[in-house]
Amino acid sequence: MSAIAAVDTALWDIKAKSLNVPLYQLLGGASREAVLVYGHATGADIEKTIGSFGHFLSLGYKAVRAQSGVPGLSSTYGIGGTKAGLGYEPAEKNAPPENQWSTEHYLRFAPQLFTRLRKEFGPEVHMLHDAHHRLTPIEAGRLGKELEPFHLFWLEDPTPAELQESFRLIRQHTTTPLAVGEVFNTIFDCQQLIQEQLIDFIRTTVVHAGGITHLKKIANLAEIYQVRTGSHGATDLSPVCMGAALHFDLSIHNFGIQEYMPHTAETDQVFPHAYSLKDGSMHPGDAPGIGVDIDEELASKYPYQRAYLPVNRKLDGTMHSW
Repeated sequence: MSAIAAVDTALWDIKAKSLNVPLYQLLGGASREAVLVYGHATGADIEKTIGSFGHFLSLGYKAVRAQSGVPGLSSTYGIGGTKAGLGYEPAEKNAPPENQWSTEHYLRFAPQLFTRLRKEFGPEVHMLHDAHHRLTPIEAGRLGKELEPFHLFWLEDPTPAELQESFRLIRQHTTTPLAVGEVFNTIFDCQQLIQEQLIDFIRTTVVHAGGITHLKKIANLAEIYQVRTGSHGATDLSPVCMGAALHFDLSIHNFGIQEYMPHTAETDQVFPHAYSLKDGSMHPGDAPGIGVDIDEELASKYPYQRAYLPVNRKLDGTMHSW
C-alpha cells in the first residue's frame, strides 16, 4: 500500500501542477482557513514535561501531546531528547536501546501528570496522550476513566487494534476520546472501529494507506459515523507526505487534528516546501501541486544512516510493545 501511495500521490501532484493549482483545489477546495496541529512535549519527569509543554504554548500551539518518564522505570519509549524543545526523535543511531515497562507503575502515574498539567495550564489548551499500544482493553478502560476529569483531546493507541472488537470493552468504561490507526493500511483495518463508533479519531496516513485516493475513502466512511481524522505525522514520514497530508486535511469536512513533528534543517533543505506553521496551525501553501520539491544533488550529500527503534521489556524481562 505504501508503493501504491507513492504512485497515487505523485499522480495527484502531476495533475494539480498541470492545472497550475494547489492540490487541495482538486480535492474540493479548502474547508477551513488552516490545519490545527499538535506538538510533542516530553520530559524525564513531570517537571521537565511541564517545561516542554509550556515551550510549545509559547510558540503558539493550541494542542500538545504530553509524555513523561515514569517513576521506577529507567527509560520509556516516547521520551527522547528534544530538538530545541520541538519534540523528540524516536530512532537512535547506535544499537537498539532497551526500555523498561511496568503497566502498574504507568497507570498509577499517568493521572498525576495530567493533574499537574491542567493545574499549570488551565482548561482551554488541548491535551493529548499516547499509550503506545501497551495496555489490555480493561487497563485502557481504567486509564481512560481516570483521565476523564482532565478532558483529553484524545487517548491514542490504548491497546493493539488488530482485535478491533477489543475497543468495545474500552468504550464500556470511559468517555475519554480514543484515537488509533497510524499503522493501518486499508479501509478494512478500521471498518469495524468506525462503523461501531468505537473510536473518535482515525489516524491513517497518506503514505501507509494507499495515498490520497484511498485515504479519502476512509475519511468519507468516518464522516458518516462522526469520526474525525488525526493523521500520523512523525519524522519518518517525509515532507512530501506532510505536504500531501496538509492538502488532504484542509479539504475534508471531518478533519480533527494533524500530528506535526518538525524535520531537521537538513531535511527541510533537501525538500523545499510551501507549507508553513503559524499560531499552532499549518497551511499547505498555494504552490501548484503538493508544493514540495526534492533537491537530488543536495540529497546525495547525506548518505543513509541506520537508526533503530527500541526493544521494550517488562521488569521481569518479558518482551512487550513499545
